[in-house]
This record gives sequence, C-alpha cells and structure tokens, in this order.
Amino acid sequence: MVKRQLPKPAELFELMRFKKPELDARKRRLDAALTIEDLRDIARRRTPRAVFDYTEGAAEGEISLARARQAFQDIELHPSILRDVSKVDTSTTVLGGSSAMPFGIAPTGFTRLMQTEGETAGAGAAGAAGIPFTLSTLGTTSIEGVKAANPGGRNWFQLYVMREREVSYGLVERAAAAGFDSLFFTVDTPVAGARLRDRRNGFSIPPQLTLSTVLDAIPRPWWWYDFLTTPKLEFASLTSTGGTVGELIDSAMDPSISFADLDVIRGMWPGKIVVKGVQNVEDSKKLADLGVDGIVLSNHGGRQLDRAPVPFRLLPDVVREVGDDLEVMIDTGIMNGADIVASVALGARFTLVGRAYLYGLMAGGRAGVDRTIAILSEQVVRTMKLLEVASLDELGPQHVTQLQRLQPVPPSPRSVVRDA
Repeated sequence: MVKRQLPKPAELFELMRFKKPELDARKRRLDAALTIEDLRDIARRRTPRAVFDYTEGAAEGEISLARARQAFQDIELHPSILRDVSKVDTSTTVLGGSSAMPFGIAPTGFTRLMQTEGETAGAGAAGAAGIPFTLSTLGTTSIEGVKAANPGGRNWFQLYVMREREVSYGLVERAAAAGFDSLFFTVDTPVAGARLRDRRNGFSIPPQLTLSTVLDAIPRPWWWYDFLTTPKLEFASLTSTGGTVGELIDSAMDPSISFADLDVIRGMWPGKIVVKGVQNVEDSKKLADLGVDGIVLSNHGGRQLDRAPVPFRLLPDVVREVGDDLEVMIDTGIMNGADIVASVALGARFTLVGRAYLYGLMAGGRAGVDRTIAILSEQVVRTMKLLEVASLDELGPQHVTQLQRLQPVPPSPRSVVRDA
C-alpha cells in the first residue's frame, strides 16, 4: 500500500509555478505557434478567405503542390551515432555570399495584400536573421524600399521579362544601382496558370468590395483597417510605367521570352544570375553550358502548370549532371526545416521558402516573419543534431532515402519515336 499524506504547502508551491501572463496578444499567439502549419492556421483565421486562398492556392486541381509537399513527407532520414553535435554550423555560402541558414525568402507578388507590412517585414526579418531576401517584379514595395528595409543584408531581385522590354531593363538597372547582388531570371510564366480558387472567390487584384467580401470581413476588421488606412496597394517598382494592375500582370506574362532575352539581361547585370523555374535535366545542362551562376528547380509553387515535375524529386538527377558546374537551388512545398536539410543532403546549395513566409506575415506582420524564420531554423538545427552532423558540408545522399509513391510507367514499344 502507498502511504498517503496531505501535501505540504511548500512542496505544493514548488509544483505549481504559474506562468507569467503575456499581455501582448500578437506575441501570445505567435509564441504558441510551434510549426509552420500552426502559423498557417493563425493566418487563415485572421485573413479574409479570398486573400488567404490567393496565397494558399495553386493551379487547377492543385496536384503539383500536393505532390511537392508529399514528396518531402515521403523520405526516410538516416542518422549516424556517437558524433559530437553539441554545436552545429548552419551557415553556408551561396552565389558568392554568406547566409546564416540554408534557406532564404522566395519572391512573392502582391505581398502587402496578405498583410500591410509586406516586403518591408520580409526584408527586415531576413536581414536580422542573416539570410537573403528576394523581391518580385510584382512586389508591393519598391526596389529602393527593400534596400532601405534591409540595408546591410543580401537582397536578390526576381525578374519577369515583360512585353515592354524597356520596363524590365529599367528594373535591372535599378536593382543593380541599389546593390542587389543576384538576379533571378524567371522562365516558367509564358502565361498565367489557372488559379481556380481565385475565380471561384470572385477575387480580383486589386481587391474589389462585393457583398461576399464584406460579409467575410466582418470577423476580421483588423485586416480591413490595415488595408484601408495604408498606402494604395500597387506594384511599387512599376508605378512609373502606367497601366492598371491587371494590365501590368498581363504584361509580365510573355510567351515570346527566349534565350536571346537571357543573353541581353546577362549583358546588363553585373552580379550573379540565376534562372528560376527549371523543370528538367536537359534544360539544366544547357544552362550549365551557357555559364549561368545558378538555377532554381521550381514549378512556381504549383501555381503555373499543374502536374508539373516535383522539384525535390528532380533534384538528385540535376545535381548529378550539373552540380559541379552551377549552384542548384530548390523551392516549392517546403514547410519544415527537415525539408531543407533533406534538400541540402541531396545536393541543393540553397532553398527558398514562399508560402511559409507568407503564413507568418499574415499571422503577425514582421513578428510573424521572424517567427517563421525561427521555427524553420530551430527545425534545421534539431534535424542536423538528430542526424548527428555538425555542419551542412557533412550532409550527403547517405542521410536521405526518397520513398517511391509514384513510379513512372515505361513507354510502350508503339509509343517510342524512331528515327526515319
């Protein structure tokens, strides 16, 4: 029998230590977020449906995005044992400069739509964390505004080659003048993908007030207060070019873009040049032969061609072919620091996070982006320690197995194209 007694008050108080209440509501909800999925849930509650769906959604049946996220779940990690990981080094070099972590913030368009601090919050948080920030051509903070928000950090610029080439050339010159060190030449947007959530929501850019949007806004007055009491939402780097927002979006999608445009931009740009949106081995090899500095394996977050190749699946083959000739980066589907570690293990020089950043932004502005970076960084460090690797250089293919869920079907003999 267990002997029972009344608890002594001194012993009871040792067990019952009350946590000091956090009076700052934003800090309280962000501190409670332990994963990117937690930030996503907060963002969904705080943001009008049409705006959240614009961020969350992908093209058509959203198969590409689902497959990309599933591919990161379908891995097996292989730890070593009895290695000293009391300290781990997460720093890396990419495109001629340093980064405190093997990930940076991806370019996102119309970012102030999600939360009014927009790219200013992203750039400032990236600079504070010592990681790069990428500004989109369709960003809602100007090139110069991002430089002011991140004056001592690394800023990259993502370029759409627009129908009016002189507009794109002017952006290249401004980014160079502002000290952006790398240019991301984007190649996967000859036309816009079919984003059906936006159509079903009746969503337009800029947002238009309808009965459904007003009703959806009732429980989210803080979003509308920010939206209606801050500067006009526009493509900040394109304000001098004229045209409506819709016309500018249409002009950014140009089906005539070619390798000749890449040659022109390379001749103008003084820094590193990266081609973003590569989706097969052969194009990777051609770009390596052309001498670009890097490529980003990307299907645009699933927002362009649905059923496109999964970048993470493509990564080992591309690294095997061109990894010694250029820097291979990856985006699409990254929601956890383990995804980042697995990508580096399979040969990625660097990774880019888009939606994860926007979930944090919607959840809490600048503080929310800081929380996104902190969550991913903690997960990177913990995954490395559990794998028992002390630096990114120690990661290799031996640490990751990609489990096969989808297998290509070999072509039948009748479908093989033969030379005449």
